[in-house]
Amino acid sequence: MIPEQILGDRYEIQQQLGKKAGRRTFVARDLTTQALVIIKLLSFSSDFEWDDLKLFEREAETLKSLSHPAIPRYLDYFEVNSPTIKGFALVQTYIPAQTLEQYLKSGRSFTEVEVKQIATAVLEILTYLHGLNPPVIHRDLKPSNILLGERSGNSVGQVYLVDFGSVQTVLAAEGGTRTVVGTYGYMPPEQFGGRTVPASDIYSLGATLIYLVTGTHPADLPQKDFRIQFESGVNLDSSLTRWLKWMTEPSLDRRLISANAALAALEHPKLLQKPQPAQINLSDWIRGYWYWDGNNWVSNNLTIDVSKPAGSKIQLIKNWDVLEITIPVSGFKPSMLFTAAFAIAWNSFILFWTINAIAVPFPINVPFVLFSLPFWSAGFVMIWGVVFGLFGSLRLRIDHEQVSFHRNLLGLTFHRTKPSPRENITKLVYIPQHFIKDAEGNRTTVPAQLDIWVGVKKYPLTGNTDIVLSEVELLWLANELSDWLNIPIQHQ
Repeated sequence: MIPEQILGDRYEIQQQLGKKAGRRTFVARDLTTQALVIIKLLSFSSDFEWDDLKLFEREAETLKSLSHPAIPRYLDYFEVNSPTIKGFALVQTYIPAQTLEQYLKSGRSFTEVEVKQIATAVLEILTYLHGLNPPVIHRDLKPSNILLGERSGNSVGQVYLVDFGSVQTVLAAEGGTRTVVGTYGYMPPEQFGGRTVPASDIYSLGATLIYLVTGTHPADLPQKDFRIQFESGVNLDSSLTRWLKWMTEPSLDRRLISANAALAALEHPKLLQKPQPAQINLSDWIRGYWYWDGNNWVSNNLTIDVSKPAGSKIQLIKNWDVLEITIPVSGFKPSMLFTAAFAIAWNSFILFWTINAIAVPFPINVPFVLFSLPFWSAGFVMIWGVVFGLFGSLRLRIDHEQVSFHRNLLGLTFHRTKPSPRENITKLVYIPQHFIKDAEGNRTTVPAQLDIWVGVKKYPLTGNTDIVLSEVELLWLANELSDWLNIPIQHQ
């Protein structure tokens, strides 16, 4: 029964979508904008518990801080105090799509390609959530919380992740008591003990995908040593089967540790063709710290074994004596037009100023000419930025004696750094793409980065606004550098 036709003097109830202890979910129309919205209502009923309010408020605060096209957007939060109901309401954007649960119950089946597309889409959402500071852990990832839009061409449809009513941040978990939430069949063993980590969402996604390929709820499938036994009932590619098994490893030490690692393993099936040793941590293996030599598992300094990405313009020269990497700039960008126009206007004005300053009788003109010099420097820097952005490149050169790093422009070398002794190279650090949040709650995407540390000096292969490398290119370069330098890659 709908408690009120209009909530908050603004939202007209259209339909009830769901109901569970103390909570109801409605589709409503915003009378101000005429747009459909979703309203979650928490009422102070006989089955109300204070933990429910804590989770409800956390969901509202989390949604308010999130900004992702595949996650509902926070719209409003208010108290409901009427003769028929008392509680709180959370308003979020309406997504016109069905859940995977609804599709399954209607008889729809999913091909292997579609399962991989859904897996990739959800892992990309989890990469965003787990990359926040602090990481956001969903804790209730299951078919009824994943929406799927209509098919579009060869695409399975737009994928959305909803219902953040069980969400946890790492900071929330570290302070105060832990609340065990989740859905049986999709919860990893550590979650039953009140402990959740980003890899817990990986397990839940794996269980969800197993439901898609089998059509059977994970809790209804047989188990052995707490592992879901699904292989006999499906006809899947062996690499996808192994990938799903590693997604749902009951032991955290053997499970895929992050959404990035899961994506890498899904996109590079050859990684999954190697037998997995029982004594080796799977996450270390995925990163390539171990490899199979045909007889034994041995330690390795490489990360994921990837070759040069197709279409990459990076030039790599490697032999016994030297390794040289030349990275071209990204090329023309529309923003360069504004910079170039401003640089022309700036330098024209400084030229006009300088000519008039010189025309003043000596020695009165000297201070005016000297005054213009810093402005000429700024003008040349702007021109350099545009020209380098179009025709420049960065070059890293390492031989058996030293490391050098400089910029090239039209065959000439500029900004040559003082070479450092090769023996001072201490570490090679790879930092995947992540997000940071300032004091005001604004998030900024930080691109993936690869740094070579020589003593206390850092040589970044990215970080320049004119140099944009994909994560695949950085992984390839990390492999090549690690192999040639014979040092491991550190992941941050």
